[in-house]
Amino acid sequence: MQTPVLENQIVKLIPLTIDNYTHLNEIAAEDKLIQYSPSDISTPEKFLAYVAEALKGEKAGKTMPFIIYDKRSESYAGCTRFGLIDPVNKVLHIGWTWIGKKFQGTGLNKEVKYLMLKYAFEVLEFHKIEFRVDERNLRSRKAVEKIGGKLEGILRENVIMTDGFRRNTCCFGILKSEWPIIKNSVFGQKGS
Repeated sequence: MQTPVLENQIVKLIPLTIDNYTHLNEIAAEDKLIQYSPSDISTPEKFLAYVAEALKGEKAGKTMPFIIYDKRSESYAGCTRFGLIDPVNKVLHIGWTWIGKKFQGTGLNKEVKYLMLKYAFEVLEFHKIEFRVDERNLRSRKAVEKIGGKLEGILRENVIMTDGFRRNTCCFGILKSEWPIIKNSVFGQKGS
């Protein structure tokens, strides 16, 4: 599967490449931007390694990484990805999402998730979309719940963070059968 360009009037998701990731260098360096992630993007070298890992997954058919471009401000806002893509069982994860602090709370993330859910369910025809969130990350947990994600369980101490802390991970899911209701009630039956 090739990573597509996804867009609407507010946001454009552009395939992440080794040639364009530097648009995000300034945002990646923001303090505590991904404090609930086991990844580290705090230096240019660590950010490059993060990108290389995402592109390695893309080459293996396991990820589709994107740069998030905010059309309203005409600026690059962050990064997201489809991951753990399982074409046999038709399940994938949406995650690895981070956006700059000035874009948080603007509705941009909701637009990103809409485009990704629509593509995964309506184009790829996947059966289930999953989200994994650090139990301590209340903001992200609430955001996933707002777009219709249902808490399916908590994996205890399953991920080691960069500081050695073992986090608990909340597992959320949305089924394809739930998508039409979510699309209408959460996203208001948006076009394209």
